[in-house]
Amino acid sequence: MDLGFVNAGYKIIWANDIDSDACQTYKNNIGNHIVKSDIANINLKDIPKCDIIIGGFPCQDFSLIWKRKGLSTERGNLYKYFVKVVQDKNPKVFIAENVKGLMTANKGKAIMQIKEDFENCGLYGYDLDIDIYNFADYGVPQLRERVLIIGIRKDINFKYRKPFPTHKPDEYVTSEEALQGVKKIPYNNEHQNIKKKTIEMLKLIPEGENFTAIPRNSPYYVKGMISHVYRRLHRNRPSTTIIAAGGGGTWGYHYLEPRPLTNRERARLFGYPDDFIFYGSIASVRKQIGNSVPPPAIKIIADYLKEVFAYKVYETLSKNSISYQQLSLSLNLDNSQEVNGGSEKN
Repeated sequence: MDLGFVNAGYKIIWANDIDSDACQTYKNNIGNHIVKSDIANINLKDIPKCDIIIGGFPCQDFSLIWKRKGLSTERGNLYKYFVKVVQDKNPKVFIAENVKGLMTANKGKAIMQIKEDFENCGLYGYDLDIDIYNFADYGVPQLRERVLIIGIRKDINFKYRKPFPTHKPDEYVTSEEALQGVKKIPYNNEHQNIKKKTIEMLKLIPEGENFTAIPRNSPYYVKGMISHVYRRLHRNRPSTTIIAAGGGGTWGYHYLEPRPLTNRERARLFGYPDDFIFYGSIASVRKQIGNSVPPPAIKIIADYLKEVFAYKVYETLSKNSISYQQLSLSLNLDNSQEVNGGSEKN
């Protein structure tokens, strides 16, 4: 999410990631203020005070793709470290991002527990807005639905409302539009070596369809568990969700050529600029991109949240009387996030 906030004019003062390659990518594109560590090993005193905290917590235990165990797992409970940072720093705003499956994990009990924990943390508590965002609605060439938990500190007289979409379905940015001229970009544009059998399979799948289009009597017929298997782009539509990991036909495939997408093509489908260079192996870069949040969509939210920082809180002698004065503030941004096997990040 950081790049979207940087593009909106925020200053990031601290960041955290557990993955070495992701840290290198971050340092070379955003700044040297990132700390490589498991969030569980970070001393809260080492995290600076800030105005806003953004980040994600591991998503596999809430994902619709995987078998979900939600809060019953150690990884699923890593969100509590996010809560601890908010509790300690009392930012004016926080944004926590996760997969759509969070809303129904543990029969809805997971989101209710997470909501309660965030609402009651810190000196003042937080008013929450929890909603599902389809980033294609905000100009991203990808049908990517994610949950954003946005908290506004209760002593601030600001009601967050989800920004209106910038694009209607008939105005979505298409895959073909997003990939225009991408072959000329030298960075992260390596092609994978794939088996001849895979090429022949892809030739049987029309653009926009997946493994189910292969005839059952074909020697290339395969069984799959999820719709991502051998899913090809459709040139006149946004991409379907780009995932971070997995083999067996989950790489995402070009609409015209019978091949997997390059990482630069994946980055285009997230809205990354071509000069944003990712570091690591092809699989590592795929993971970094697939775990991230599309910067153009987050910038829209970051711009909208600037209004929060136009007010300063003054508490009078009466505990129930709080006045607000508009002023100009320099913004400090703290991105505290744990990336352990699938949290969304940028």
